[in-house]
Amino acid sequence: MTRFTRRDALTLGAGGLLAAGLPRLGHSAIPMGNATPPALKVESGASLRVLRPTKFVDADETVFRANTQKFTAETGVQVRVDFAGWEDLRPQTAVAAQTGAGPDVVVAWADDPHIYADKVLDLTELAGYLGQKYGGWLALPQRFGKKWGTDQWVALPMGGSGGPCVYRISWAKEAGFDSIPTDHAGFLKLCQQLKANGHPAGFALGNAVGDGNAYCNWLLWSHGGMVVDESGKVAINSPETLNALRYARELYQTFIPGTLSWGDVNNNRAFAAGEVGLTQNGVSMYFALKNDPRTASIAEDTGMARMPLAPGGKMAENVLLLNAMVFKHTRYPNAAKEYLRFMMEAEQYDAWLTGCGGYWSHPLGAYAQSAVWSSDPKLAVYRDTNTVEFWSGYKGPINAASGSVAADYVVVQMFAAASSGQSTPEEAVREAERRARRYYR
Repeated sequence: MTRFTRRDALTLGAGGLLAAGLPRLGHSAIPMGNATPPALKVESGASLRVLRPTKFVDADETVFRANTQKFTAETGVQVRVDFAGWEDLRPQTAVAAQTGAGPDVVVAWADDPHIYADKVLDLTELAGYLGQKYGGWLALPQRFGKKWGTDQWVALPMGGSGGPCVYRISWAKEAGFDSIPTDHAGFLKLCQQLKANGHPAGFALGNAVGDGNAYCNWLLWSHGGMVVDESGKVAINSPETLNALRYARELYQTFIPGTLSWGDVNNNRAFAAGEVGLTQNGVSMYFALKNDPRTASIAEDTGMARMPLAPGGKMAENVLLLNAMVFKHTRYPNAAKEYLRFMMEAEQYDAWLTGCGGYWSHPLGAYAQSAVWSSDPKLAVYRDTNTVEFWSGYKGPINAASGSVAADYVVVQMFAAASSGQSTPEEAVREAERRARRYYR
């Protein structure tokens, strides 16, 4: 069995991406509308600090830094970019918000700007310009960019990592399935047969920003459940949620041991090592496998497909969204806004999108024409990531309460407790309801 390190499983240099047949860094024929950028005069002597999540593919950081250096070369604005661990990003953001010091720009998780909506700058003009020029904002970025119920943009979504099913094609066929079932019963049968054949499934049930939320939110939404209703009233204790919890308990029986403590790296390691035959993941794992001679055969045998659908045939996969905000405490608001504009323009953005292999899928419609989406047919499932109609805190408002429930892993811990048998479904949902009500008052 191949031994994999974190770096083996998760990182991929820009050179490796190019070797894989992706377009060379630079922008594709991205369609552009006529739009006049905001008249922002960069402050004299401006400098910026930017905080964002650490990479999961090398090119994410490499191209992001290169684009930042281009901004400095063109404007003279010195920019320091710090990369925080995924679980460390929220605490560091909270400190900046509470102290009124630290980074000027935070490329945060989806909900976070709404927790600090009174502490961030209005980005409506900038968002309007980008939407007009690049084919409009997709559904999910619009929800997380705007303050709920208004047309005021409090953040600028930069990309989203999707969570489709990632599986071994040959093992699924051995189990009697030529494709991934889009219904829950069929999906359970597939996982049961994979387990019987020695290729168990594996989904994160630990407090993982990406994979834990991806799996548990999918379970909730695909069964018709919700945290709150349209008015913001806690509605998680419902027949739909109970059905999801009972299903999760059955599905858990097909898992490899240890998933209760899985973070955002564990399923990558397990899949790469051949320990699981099916999981959820972004693009990163596939390209890491594809570009290592030891695992190229696994990549060839790897397929990506939609997880079972929600009522009405809707995609119900969670999106890990990058959502940039500018704190009011910045001394250089024009420079900060101009930095975000620059990073989202086609010459810079498409280089990043392509370099990452589509790992952070685009939030603006025009980037669907990026060459990255035609570079490998297996990437097609990720192209529409940000068109999903579900969000953390669904069906209610995106606000401080929804952000706090997500940050507190209320939904993840509910499913972990019920799946493992630590609680009955009824006990688990009551506890989740109690915890959610602490924030929705």
